[in-house]
Amino acid sequence: MNNPLPPRRFTPCTETATDYPVLLIDSAAPLRELHACLRERLSAALEHLNLMACSSLPDFAERDLNNVANTARLLIQDVSDIFRVIEHRGFDTPDAA
Repeated sequence: MNNPLPPRRFTPCTETATDYPVLLIDSAAPLRELHACLRERLSAALEHLNLMACSSLPDFAERDLNNVANTARLLIQDVSDIFRVIEHRGFDTPDAA
């Protein structure tokens, strides 16, 4: 008899700087907490990008633009990873009929 493995409690975040996942999402955390974390990161990324959209390009050096883009990318990647955990929890739960 082949027993399926139990679901992992901690889901690794997408890593680009390391070969081993060091940031983990507690997939058993309350949905309210996951949502709050997601909302905080998405709001920060949007405010960050809004600031850049309202600034003129000559005000920033190329390095500054790369830092802004990388910061936004990291925040949006976290948002994507948290959404994935929420989606798995929602889609893996049997529908109440």
